Amino acid sequence: EQGVIDQIGNMCEVWLGVPLISGQEAIGAVVVQHYENPDVYDEGSKEVLEYVSRQISLAIQRSKTIQHLMAAKEKAQESDRLKSAFLANISHEIRTPMNSILGFAELLEKPQFTGGQKSHFIDTIQKSGERMLNLINDIIDISKIESGQMTVNEERVDINETMQFMMDLFSAEFQKNKPDVELKLNIPKKSIVIKTDKEKLHSILINLIKNAEKFTTEGFVEFGYRKEGELLIFFVRDTGYGIPAEKQARMFERFVQANTSLSRPHEGSGLGLSITKAFVELLGGNINVESRPGKGSVFYFSLPAKCEKKQIQEPENNNLQSTKTPSSQYSGYVPRILVAEDDKESYKLIYYILAGKNIELHHAGKGEDAVRACRGTQDFDLILMDVKMPGVDGLMATRQIREFNKDVPIIAQTAHALEGDREKALDAGCNDYIPKPISRDNLLALIDKYLSR
Repeated sequence: EQGVIDQIGNMCEVWLGVPLISGQEAIGAVVVQHYENPDVYDEGSKEVLEYVSRQISLAIQRSKTIQHLMAAKEKAQESDRLKSAFLANISHEIRTPMNSILGFAELLEKPQFTGGQKSHFIDTIQKSGERMLNLINDIIDISKIESGQMTVNEERVDINETMQFMMDLFSAEFQKNKPDVELKLNIPKKSIVIKTDKEKLHSILINLIKNAEKFTTEGFVEFGYRKEGELLIFFVRDTGYGIPAEKQARMFERFVQANTSLSRPHEGSGLGLSITKAFVELLGGNINVESRPGKGSVFYFSLPAKCEKKQIQEPENNNLQSTKTPSSQYSGYVPRILVAEDDKESYKLIYYILAGKNIELHHAGKGEDAVRACRGTQDFDLILMDVKMPGVDGLMATRQIREFNKDVPIIAQTAHALEGDREKALDAGCNDYIPKPISRDNLLALIDKYLSR
């Protein structure tokens, strides 16, 4: 009737058709026709054709079911293979730095090594610890992404300032580790201020620049951004190995890594790009890659250019990076610090960090002991409160202390260090928060911040 199909040949005298039914859906039809006798088909013919149609439908449905089962089996086997490779890789990534940490820690006890050699051992232990911490953070991030617990905390972000921070962060590292690779920054002269999650933007850029650094041995790594309509387009370009086309489609998936063989030349869990993609999408953007083997790669990601129209008060920066240490004297008196910490090794660490400072240190092994000490005759100038302790935990102890002492500064310290933990500590009455593993410089800066008052 629509004239889409051209008729060829003669019209039939009669036709008989029945539908092919799969479940509740018609997926086709079986039709027979005759060109001479208009009375060739009767009710019996229809019943025969309906029977044939049912058998064909069952055969088609059975074939589709088998195909789906085979596809599901292959997918399950591939998932199992990828997870096995991922777990083997994670095991390797944990055991390798642990081998260095435990091995060099043991060598530190041996008298035959010189001071310079032991300094090298300590440097290796520190770098291995940082590698393990990065791995743990990746696993925590991917777990929160999988469970839907990752949240976005928007604030005012100056993009040029952020990109310059990345340049400053990586310049020395490139000069030391990749002297044949030039690091370039390409940004507009006029900066743009948008509202986004600053920490996640930092994480995205760090992952992509580190990835480019890892796979580039000569040439350059260039990063920057430009504005296109209502979007900011960020890019990280390198002259590295490049990525085969068949790998590009899956490189952002969880548990997938371009090279999982024993001979792969680079360390890493393989979670970085998956986390990066999840963060970009959380911030309302998209990410893609253009690459050719031997020609390098360009990673692009977009973010909404939600420009700020009114001034927003900058949040207090609690991610302290200062290397300033406490003064030897605080207004002519010796400050008293109470350390509430149930783990003896963690207390020893704080003890040795503060060794040599003009500070009087007290220790409480439980939350209730900390509360009891504060109720007593001791007048503390600062409390370092571990959050997780047996019995009365650190948050509960803080609330109890705040019932009778609202002035003493309390700094929460915790190995949880997940998103939201800082807010819980502040809600309980803590003045500040420091995550474990504790950085010596950050701890000293925090102590100086409150004792200098």
